Amino acid sequence: MRNSIYILFVFIFFTACDGMKQNPNLNLEGKNVFEVNEIKGKVDLNYRDTVYVPIYSDIYSETKAVKFNLTATLSIRNTSLTDSIYLENIDYYNSAGEKVRGYIENTVLLKPMQSLEYVIEEDDNEGGTGANFIVNWGTNGFQAKPIFQGIMISTNGQQGISFSTDGVSIKKQTRHTKK
Repeated sequence: MRNSIYILFVFIFFTACDGMKQNPNLNLEGKNVFEVNEIKGKVDLNYRDTVYVPIYSDIYSETKAVKFNLTATLSIRNTSLTDSIYLENIDYYNSAGEKVRGYIENTVLLKPMQSLEYVIEEDDNEGGTGANFIVNWGTNGFQAKPIFQGIMISTNGQQGISFSTDGVSIKKQTRHTKK
């Protein structure tokens, strides 16, 4: 009887996990979502914005000579119930202002209420204390007010640290249409 229950549990577990596979054709390294749509080519958008998100891949601890490495997550959330947003560029910069890497090659569509995350692993300290993401996004809707946040976390022994940062708009552009 016990073996039958165990076998049933294992079967259910593996069957449930099978339905959560990511699309193997998407190559958006670093993201943690199950379905994101890529769009090739430029998308005609009524509104565009550039957002700066501060990220700390490490912070100072005790003195300037001692650093504490952090796992950092860029979280992008489409808060609209009706409008999609389009992510055109997601670039990661270090403290010196040099681009470390880009995360997408094609425009990414985030449907209403959809979100995605990019993770800077704890041992990746290329960014430094002044690291940041620059996200270029746009929409054709009027209700889109996405949230861009950096979430940093780490533990070392019994010491733990976590905090978040908010993205800031640094360049807005609205297309003017003639009437």
